[in-house]
This record gives sequence, structure tokens and C-alpha cells, in this order.
Amino acid sequence: MKARSLPIRSSVLRCRVPVRICAEYLFQLPRWESLSSDILPSVPTPQAAPPPLTPLRSRRRVASLLSTISLPRKFALGHGHGIAVVFGVHIDGHLVVEGLLIVVIVFQLSRKSYKPPKKPLSEKEIDELCDEWEPEPLCPPIKEGARINTPMLESAAGPHTTIGGKEVVNFASANYLGLIGNEKIIDSCVGSLEKYGVGSCGPRGFYGTIDVHLDCEAKIAKFLGTPDSILYSYGISTIFSVIPAFCKKGDIIVADEGVHWAVQNGLHLSRSTVVYFKHNDMASLAHTLEKLTRGNKRAEKIRRYIVVESIYQNSGQIAPLDEIVRLKEKYRFRVILEESHSFGVLGRSGRGLAEHYGVPIDKIDIITAGMGNALATDGGFCTGSVRVVDHQRLSSSGYVFSASLPPYLATAAVSAVNYLEENPSVLANLRSNIALLHKELSDTPGLEISSHVLSPIIFLKLKKSTASTNTDLDLLETIAERILKEDSVFIVASKRSTLDKCKLPVGIRLFVSAGHTESDISKVSSSLKRVSASVLSDYI
Repeated sequence: MKARSLPIRSSVLRCRVPVRICAEYLFQLPRWESLSSDILPSVPTPQAAPPPLTPLRSRRRVASLLSTISLPRKFALGHGHGIAVVFGVHIDGHLVVEGLLIVVIVFQLSRKSYKPPKKPLSEKEIDELCDEWEPEPLCPPIKEGARINTPMLESAAGPHTTIGGKEVVNFASANYLGLIGNEKIIDSCVGSLEKYGVGSCGPRGFYGTIDVHLDCEAKIAKFLGTPDSILYSYGISTIFSVIPAFCKKGDIIVADEGVHWAVQNGLHLSRSTVVYFKHNDMASLAHTLEKLTRGNKRAEKIRRYIVVESIYQNSGQIAPLDEIVRLKEKYRFRVILEESHSFGVLGRSGRGLAEHYGVPIDKIDIITAGMGNALATDGGFCTGSVRVVDHQRLSSSGYVFSASLPPYLATAAVSAVNYLEENPSVLANLRSNIALLHKELSDTPGLEISSHVLSPIIFLKLKKSTASTNTDLDLLETIAERILKEDSVFIVASKRSTLDKCKLPVGIRLFVSAGHTESDISKVSSSLKRVSASVLSDYI
């Protein structure tokens, strides 16, 4: 068996082959055992060693290798095991290998990188490149399925409104107390417009604070029984300004997976560590809190929050506040409660979820709410301790950088709270309408109610989902469109933005108002039953 002969190439000198191959070329010694543990410990000894090369052949290979790197032919290998003769000096073979590798490394490091010659483009070439360039669009084209074709209202969004020149029954607006179009509130707004004008033209901290803003904050705090409150100019910006004002990077937030987009945005802006628990599932919440705190010494030293909605916009469920407060105290968390759909609705006098469950309001650390639902105005507020409120006046972006709420809207909020205090019967009318509509829709073909019996948001979802959110939504929107066209009843499906990460089932959302009559409720229920039976005939 002849010893193998590999061609010598310049790639060997560029360190692109293993050292083992270099050693085979340099030391074709009489005995293979010479390349043992002292030179190449990782190379196993072959079972059948090839016959030794003659000294003449070994010298020829070494001379050929040395000639490729322009070294003199005075380098040779001795007849001993692993001995090289360089200029008549006997040197161990591994020193020659190491020396050659050092020479190769130095040679490679000293080489300059190749740079292609730079030739400037001519004016003609530049013009051709500019003509060929096609810029990307500022935003991708909107697909047909992503287009939002909502009906346009032509009158106030009260219990009855006008769409396309036709009067319709409105179950698509969260006008819970029926205060849109209330004469007393309109008169108070007219007086405020005559006194202050339309806008405030400045943030609260830069000459945008007007006395009616302070009156509104004091009125809300007194109504809820809290030490202080702070007013925001836009309802949806309230919660996603409040959360980042208190929650920072490194904090822990435990949130319900069903929170709506404004809460999700606040969680994202806070840069905190967010952990979601199953929707309105207190066992899941307890397990999550236990998992985060058990044996975690670091968790004891950082801020920890629970973020929930009182009435979930995406499901109509009511959060069990009494159980949440119990878990909060057990695991030493703080609670941020979003009450946009419960303020002015739940509780004996409309003071919200705390009154509904009989929980002292000081057990809730931070309460936020939008005033565009029950109070039929705009803006939002946050209420709590004086320390909580004062912190936001310098740290909440929605308060510091936004122009303050127009004075007439603050006046409308004060008038709406006064109306609620003076007319508690409006809450009885609302609850009666909720119970009646809940009963009427309980046997709707193909649909089932998933909302709480006291929730003013009646949420209908498909009994049998198609396993595709888009397909489910198409069916629900078809029902809503036919009801509007055929029976003049305005309802909406819970279509969500692409930014909304909520994974709860979509459905039809009806907002009950104290201003609805029994005939309105009978009309929407009979229409829903008829149209859903037709549209969902293949799914029933």
C-alpha cells in the first residue's frame, strides 16, 4: 500500500487546511509513531501503517513545499524521528511547524485588504440610476378586508339617530344614562362657551388650567369619595398615560388577557415586565401571583401591579373586585382599575365597581375612567390619593403635553354628575333595560350571551365558531348590516384594530341606554333572532 500523496497548493499557506495535513506533508517520517502525542495528540494511530518513505522522496516533498513559500532548500528532514535539519542544525519537527505557521500568520496579517478602484459615476449614469429608482410607498396598500366602512351618523348619537336620512334605533353608542341631548347639560355648555370660548389653547401646566377644570376634578373626587382627582383631555389617552407614569422598566405588571387596546398600549409604553392571566379567572390570577412571588427575593423589592377593567369592553364581563383586592393584599400588589364602562353605571348610586362590591375605595390604588360613556362628554380622569394625583401632574405625558380639556366639556361633566345625583331613577331604568334585553336575547339562534347580567354591554358571540376570526367577523358584520338595512336598527360587531392583541372571541356588541324604550328592545331582539337564523343557518 503506497502512502497517499496530496498536492501542495497555496491554500495550505493561507491556513485554509488543518494543521494535520501540513504535518503529513512536512513529516513523512520512516515511522508513523513519530506523529504521536507530542505533536498531534488528537490524530489516532492507523491500524495498518503505510510503508515508510525513502529519504529521497521525503526531501523532495519538503523541498517542493519550501519552494512555494520562497524559502531556501537548505531546510531538510533528518533521518531521526521528528528531527528537522535547518542550515545544518538539528531541530525538533514540531518547532518547524510552529515556525512556519507563525510566518504564515504574520504574512496574512501584514497583507493589505484589496480595495477595488473607485471610479466616480458620470452625470449620465447618475441620471439613469435616478430614472430607474422606484421608491417604496410610505405605507402598504390597504387590503379590502381591512377597510372600515362604518355608517355615518347625521344627528346626535342618542337612543335614536339618523343614518342615510332614515331614523334608526341606536344600540351602537355607549350612551348609558341617555344624557346625549339632555337640555340641562346643553344649557350649561352654552354658558361655558359664551364665557370661556371653545378651546383652552394650552396644556394644564402652561396656562391651560381654567377654574372649571378644578371644579370638575373636585366634583369627581367628592362623588367617588377619594382625596383628589386629575383631569385628562382625551378619554382613551388617560389609561395609557397613567400606566407609564407609575410603571417603569423592571416593574412587574399582571394584567387580564382581555383588556382593550388602550390598556395594552399603556402596558407597552411602560416597558415593564407584563404577565397575562386568563380572562377574568381568579384561579389563574392567584396562580400567576404565587408563581411570581414564591421564592423570588427580587420581586419583594420592585413595584408590582395588577391591571384590570371593571367591565371588559371586549367581553362585557365584570371583574370580581372583592377577590382581586384579597389577592392584592395577600401578595402585596397594587391595583390599577379602568372604569370607563362602570363609572356612572354600577353601584347603588353609580359610583362604580367599588360601590357595587362594597369594597372601600381606598383599597384601590389607582382608578381611571373615560367620561365619554355615562357622562356623555369627553376627556377622562384619574382618582386616588393626593400623592398619586400630584405625581401625574409632572410625570404623565397625556396631562403634561396635551392641551387641556375644552372648558365646556368640563362643564358638561360637572352637570352630568349633578344630574346623576339628582335623578337616581335613571340607574333603575338602565338596569331594567339591561335585564329585559338580556332575557329577550337569551335564545337567539346561533348566538349566545357571554356578558354579565348587570353589564350595559351585551356581548353576543357565535355558539359554533368557524375557527377563523375573519370568517366569524364576516358573519357577524353581515348580521349587523342586514339588521340596519332591513329593520333600521344600528348595532356593531366587535371589529378590532390590527394593533389590538386581544385573543378573545369576536361578537356583536350592544350598548344599552336608559333612554331606550321597551319597543326599542323588542325591535332589536326580534330583528336579531330573524336575521341570525337566516345568516347562521349552516352553523346552527
